[in-house]
Amino acid sequence: MSSESVSHKEVNLRDVEVSLVPQDDLYRPEVDTSGIDERRLLRRIDWHVVPWLAVLYLLNFLDRGNIGNARLYGMTTDLHITDTQYLVALTAFFFPYALFEPPSNVALRKLRPSLWLSFLVLAWGILMTLHGVVTNYGGLVTVRVLLGLAEAGLYPGIAFYLTCWYPKSELGSRIALFFTSATVAGAFSGLLAAAIHNMDGIGGKPGWAWIFILEGLVTVVCAVASFWILEDFPENAKFLSEPERVWVIRRLHADMKLSASGEKFKMKYIRQCLTDWKTWVAMGIYMGFDGPLFAFSLFTPTIINKLGYKATAANLLSVPVYAWACIVTVAVGFLGDRIGKRAYINLYVCTSLVGYIILIASSSAPLSYFAVYLAASAWVSSNVEGSYKRSATLGMAIGWGNLNGAVSSNVYRSVDAPWYRMGHGVILAYIAIGFLCSLAFMILLKRENVRRDAGERDEFIEGVDNKRANEAKNGRFENVQAARIEKGDQWSGFRYTL
Repeated sequence: MSSESVSHKEVNLRDVEVSLVPQDDLYRPEVDTSGIDERRLLRRIDWHVVPWLAVLYLLNFLDRGNIGNARLYGMTTDLHITDTQYLVALTAFFFPYALFEPPSNVALRKLRPSLWLSFLVLAWGILMTLHGVVTNYGGLVTVRVLLGLAEAGLYPGIAFYLTCWYPKSELGSRIALFFTSATVAGAFSGLLAAAIHNMDGIGGKPGWAWIFILEGLVTVVCAVASFWILEDFPENAKFLSEPERVWVIRRLHADMKLSASGEKFKMKYIRQCLTDWKTWVAMGIYMGFDGPLFAFSLFTPTIINKLGYKATAANLLSVPVYAWACIVTVAVGFLGDRIGKRAYINLYVCTSLVGYIILIASSSAPLSYFAVYLAASAWVSSNVEGSYKRSATLGMAIGWGNLNGAVSSNVYRSVDAPWYRMGHGVILAYIAIGFLCSLAFMILLKRENVRRDAGERDEFIEGVDNKRANEAKNGRFENVQAARIEKGDQWSGFRYTL
């Protein structure tokens, strides 16, 4: 969500400077890409990259949240656990889930996505199957902790992986398409649970156990297939020819992702991530959005059930809620790419605020059910350059956001049924935090763009007469290309898109 915005004079100057710099092997100027049908190639990339990611994330969200469906079919009764113990089991998932995300993203860049992501999917598929054979509270907590560890790397890994394939102007719609699989999973989860529960008693196992076993086995099968289906990074993608690889890399370079052609790991990238204010504000944004997301996915069937609907009816009534969320997600993603004003779109979260306010105030089942739709209507990665820095920033921001799932998974207590006003109030506070951090992110990025336009961030470039250059503050570089690669999004010519 950043873009290069410089004056015409500066563009000409930088073009001259960059042309003097030897290009790397993957960005070879001698390779002719004029014969490439860009739209056709982009569609082919979409088909190779996005659909399978959507499948994996659907399984991720389905396996993570199906415990809410299983609860409605007597899981807590059969395992002899209390409401408090159930909440503890939910909470146990989030600590390894959040803490493992940053190192997982760094590992993804060092390894191949087809290996690392597929291994994670295989691990959590096995663990999901084991949910169906637990017999007590200790066993449930154990598999939830291990599941959190295995699932941790997928979402931040996919988010980072997509930034390595698409420029900013195309990223929002692709993320929206893959993220809709989460809302589809929410809808599909209710239908699937209602159907699988009919296996109650087969093999001596209750219906809720079969929900875990069958969904886990499907994940294992998809994980094995993923080792061959999932593509790696553009520089070594097997389905692209050499000219096509060069074309993809050039697009990313033009979009300020100079690390797209490969980048060696250095500890300074992690330090840059930790010292960048954008990382910490982004953590607040993800906190405001992920906390409600987990609460919504884990407790929607229960909330509807406590409004007076039976277990199967509650699961089925959650389907249209998630279908609505799917439509909103796709619409917002494409709108963001079309108008390019993601900061303002990010503030649309106020509709979710309205939904939770109604849920707090309502004592009417139909009105509360309507408010769930508004609650379901609830831009960081592209404002960071450098693949390792971007992966660490995404890991920290998403990891912190997910850690707050440990809080939001405890706010819907049985003693507060059927209206759950305390839980809705906590989620309302989370959304307000996300809204305020989004607003701060927008204001601070706008201020930084103004400073760069005024020349306050100009580096000293050898052989270039620039009276605004400040070597002591902004550094000295042999040429513009060296400054761009070394400083990433801190380079004076880098502009943040609001």
